[in-house]
Amino acid sequence: MKYHPIDRNLFIKNRKNFASQMKPNSLAVFNSNDIYPVSADSTLPFAQHRDIFYLSGVDQEESILVIFPDCPKEKHREILFLKETNDHIAVWEGEKLTKEKAFETSGVKTVYWLQDMEKIMFELMTQCDTVYINTNEHYRANVETETREDRFTKWLKNLYPAHSVAKSNPILQRLRSVKDPIEIDLMQKACNITEKAFRRVLGFVKPGVWEFEIEAEMMHEFLRNRSKGFAYTPIIASGNNANVLHYIENNQQCKDGDLILFDTAAEYANYSSDLSRTIPVNGKFSERQKAVYNAVLRVKNEATKMLVPGTLWEQYHIEVGKLMTSELLGLGLLDKADVQNENPDWPAYKKYFMHGTSHHIGLDTHDYGLLHEPMQANMVFTVEPGIYIPDEGFGIRLEDDVVIQEQGEPFNLMANIPIEADEIEELMNA
Repeated sequence: MKYHPIDRNLFIKNRKNFASQMKPNSLAVFNSNDIYPVSADSTLPFAQHRDIFYLSGVDQEESILVIFPDCPKEKHREILFLKETNDHIAVWEGEKLTKEKAFETSGVKTVYWLQDMEKIMFELMTQCDTVYINTNEHYRANVETETREDRFTKWLKNLYPAHSVAKSNPILQRLRSVKDPIEIDLMQKACNITEKAFRRVLGFVKPGVWEFEIEAEMMHEFLRNRSKGFAYTPIIASGNNANVLHYIENNQQCKDGDLILFDTAAEYANYSSDLSRTIPVNGKFSERQKAVYNAVLRVKNEATKMLVPGTLWEQYHIEVGKLMTSELLGLGLLDKADVQNENPDWPAYKKYFMHGTSHHIGLDTHDYGLLHEPMQANMVFTVEPGIYIPDEGFGIRLEDDVVIQEQGEPFNLMANIPIEADEIEELMNA
């Protein structure tokens, strides 16, 4: 791993919190992700399943975590099953976790090799009544691939059909949405790396550069700061490309007079950051561009103040819509008749601002969190309003990541990343 070791007390605490919400005499199982094939002998880079990472810190394929708080054998109340390493694997792939290193990483004392899993699982299953399986129930999930977790669940339910089955996901949705201070520190590191990359491109961008050249500059800065790279597929959208919300081609030349919308950010230790900024290719906003930019910034600043404990996500977006409607009226993009005659299910402002303002962020860019439950302190949200005007050839989105506080306004993890229009112009023309 490129990142520095993480304090294992985070994972010990996470397992304790999960175990405290399990049913009596139950066990829970969590699997690593597969390494996915491309073709021939090529594979995609390995990315660990966030749930087993959250509970163990293990960042390796073919790993299984078992949590069984009421197990008669104390040593079996937490177990890691790992792929056995050997000299051949060390030469060809690099060393895998040893039992000793797995304990240092996770705090799990009992570590077995994967080849012993079925035998030990039989013993454990004779001692429990309920098994927690780990299904993906994220509100944005759309999975067509059968995962390692899916295959394990089918194997387990087929072999042990008399056991009751429970779901891990509702517990994890609540636990993972509220961040530990160690997690917030890791996210701050991701944001700091993103800041370095953004400042780098402010000095690089000029008329004639290509979007993919900007992407390369950012990737350079990410890698040299111990990040694996982008936390999500980067959007570097110049001109009218910014009006395609998920524009990812990044293959156009940046022209004098255009704006570039960035939705690009680094990961660090599997934790995401999520940044949006919009800058002028030539280093100077036009009067109209700046007016729209400042309108978006005002909405972002006011929306941020609403992210406090007790806020309901759905109501929050209604209030942000009112802010945006006022700004669009001021810009002449809407008139009073548009608002008076609007469809309540698709308000007038949605013509220019059609996406949500905030989502949970953490180990996943669109992280776990139950949107029908009130916001809590130490949840981390994005704030990302935008105005998109295809007829004028530009779109503007501004986005920061903020931590909800017990009292007062959220703490902005991206407070040091330039956002004021005048500061951006100054830095680009330095």
